[in-house]
Amino acid sequence: MAAFLLGAMLLIVQPQIVPSRPAINSNVETSSQSVQRELLKKTSQKNDFKENIHSNGSCQQLPQTIIIGVRKGGTRALLEMLSLHPDIAAAESEVHFFDWEDHYRNGLQWYINQMPFSYPHQITVEKTPAYFTSPKVPERVYNMNQSMRLLLILRDPSERVLSDYTQVFYNHMQKHKPYPSIEQFLIKNGELNVDYKAINRSLYYIHMQNWLKYFPLDHIHIVDGDRLIKDPFPEIEKVERFLKLSPQINASNFYFNKTKGFYCLRDSGRERCLHESKGRAHPQVDTRLLEKLQEYFHEPNKKFFELVGRTFDWH
Repeated sequence: MAAFLLGAMLLIVQPQIVPSRPAINSNVETSSQSVQRELLKKTSQKNDFKENIHSNGSCQQLPQTIIIGVRKGGTRALLEMLSLHPDIAAAESEVHFFDWEDHYRNGLQWYINQMPFSYPHQITVEKTPAYFTSPKVPERVYNMNQSMRLLLILRDPSERVLSDYTQVFYNHMQKHKPYPSIEQFLIKNGELNVDYKAINRSLYYIHMQNWLKYFPLDHIHIVDGDRLIKDPFPEIEKVERFLKLSPQINASNFYFNKTKGFYCLRDSGRERCLHESKGRAHPQVDTRLLEKLQEYFHEPNKKFFELVGRTFDWH
């Protein structure tokens, strides 16, 4: 009886959620909110979770879409471009809920608290590139939401390795710490060092197999990161269709910045580019070593193409 009275009081005092514009597919919204409550009840021992509701009617929700990776594949660019859509609410920081034990132990209430405030008709998105290569993450995401829509952005594996090294190199430079040359990582005893973590992260078929144990392929949309850099609009159109969003992002939202050498965004007359850390020049690598790296990825790439039924323009 106490629980019934408490529920009735909550219904009375809870402010009515009023979207800023007409809601899209109200049945999906109701279902999404219902799923969130059920998930929270299952994972909260005392059922003492809170729905953080803003005075304007928005609230924090579990994400319906996650950008799972890949590291240095263009996840930040994808999130920023997707955020141009009015029905997308994106978490600003990488949450690392499913791959960091300290965060995962905090439970789903903590996870919701990291999300942006959104209206019922909006899709909440978070991105953590490390999810794709973490063995434990697919099952954890599945246990939270079996119908999750996943976004995976990939680029040429060899180029991704070089970008991976470049990021760590500049992080050390900013802290005035020395860092070995890329050759010292790529070569071991005169051969390609296949134990180098950056190389392992580019073995896409291995990690993809783990995700396909839990999610069907039609729940995972693969964004071509190389094409996103060269011509972003067609790739974003495909993402809109995958997420069943109304077509709101246009070619006019993108313009090429000759100074930076990549596309920037234009939204309601306001222009913005990605952080200066994006698009950094890769280190010069001996041609023979680069060819050896590309040759190593030939078979793994072929296995990946067969796995997903799609090919990419990689070396």
